[in-house]
Amino acid sequence: MRPAIPLFAGLLCSLAAAAYAANGSAVSVAVKDANGMPVRDAVVMIYPKAGWGSARGSFADSNTMTQRDISFQPGTLIVAKGSTVRFPNEDRVRHSIYSFSKPAKFQIALYGRDQTKTKNFAIAGAVALGCNIHDEMKGYIKVVDTPFAAKTDHNGLLTIRDLPTGAATMKIWHPANRVRGGETVTSVSLASGANRQTVKLALR
Repeated sequence: MRPAIPLFAGLLCSLAAAAYAANGSAVSVAVKDANGMPVRDAVVMIYPKAGWGSARGSFADSNTMTQRDISFQPGTLIVAKGSTVRFPNEDRVRHSIYSFSKPAKFQIALYGRDQTKTKNFAIAGAVALGCNIHDEMKGYIKVVDTPFAAKTDHNGLLTIRDLPTGAATMKIWHPANRVRGGETVTSVSLASGANRQTVKLALR
């Protein structure tokens, strides 16, 4: 009779997965400033009260922050906690990278075109980047501890899919956000199907 136990457990897992798929939620978020103008590169993170099981985040920029045209591209990069970020130099000049941010204080010495340096980010939080040679270069890495995160486009919009339904905490981060740590925190309730949220930030 023992073989029936794993079969029964597997059936329960299959039923749970089917129920999750049927009741899954998506949230579309519009982030605006105090004047109602769209805010680009705001990072929205969702923390479902029920947790997220085996879900893993997959973010658009592939853990790569490129140095190109005397700038960090993308200007804001989302990575999962524990990720290693690549920093390829595609400029004709040398760059360094440094950060004084609490989650990751580090410095990478000057390196040239077609070279790549890496750095692991083990602590969740916001990491501001600079270059010792080019003061105008500013970049941000938002290290997240939830698989449900995305950043707004030039219209201040984003959508996060495959969320569990129910109560959740939503955090909205932007480097110019006036609140402590640049992060606004609010509670949301996610119904099955599509959900819409609008958030206003007071920016510096």
